[in-house]
Amino acid sequence: MANMEEKDDKTKAMIDKSIETITDPESTTEERNQAYNDYVKQVTPTHNLGVNMVKAFVLGGGICLIGQIITNIAKYNFGLDKQEAAAWCSMILVLCSIVLTSLNWYPSLANWGGAGALVPITGFANGVAAPAIEFKKEGQVFGIGVKIFTIAGPVILYGIFSSWLLGLIYWIIK
Repeated sequence: MANMEEKDDKTKAMIDKSIETITDPESTTEERNQAYNDYVKQVTPTHNLGVNMVKAFVLGGGICLIGQIITNIAKYNFGLDKQEAAAWCSMILVLCSIVLTSLNWYPSLANWGGAGALVPITGFANGVAAPAIEFKKEGQVFGIGVKIFTIAGPVILYGIFSSWLLGLIYWIIK
């Protein structure tokens, strides 16, 4: 823990020094450029593609595994057919996603797992619930009504348009 705090203190000191040099009117252009490059290097987050892919796979796979468990329980314990079990699974996953979003836990999951949290149906539910919760204070119409589809709206729009376009192409070919 102390090493992490030392590293943070060193990073803050380097950033402060870079900002001082950048804003100092007496520094040369070369010094300012070098200080700016150092500053950018310090504040730019580093990403490890392999680790991020594994995290996305684990989180997305975990969500899908939970969905499969729910579906199997619905089919074998409650005697539902495949479609009914899948519908109940979707509803339960959406409900869980909305509850996690309202508790502000889903953003942490998405931050850790990246696209793994966004691709399943839970990501879509989060995309609708998050703006609704965020803009609730602005009222039912101008808050929730206007902002609820800011994230999910383009997905719906381009999903419908793509379906229409592919249907048209299929109709022309057949």
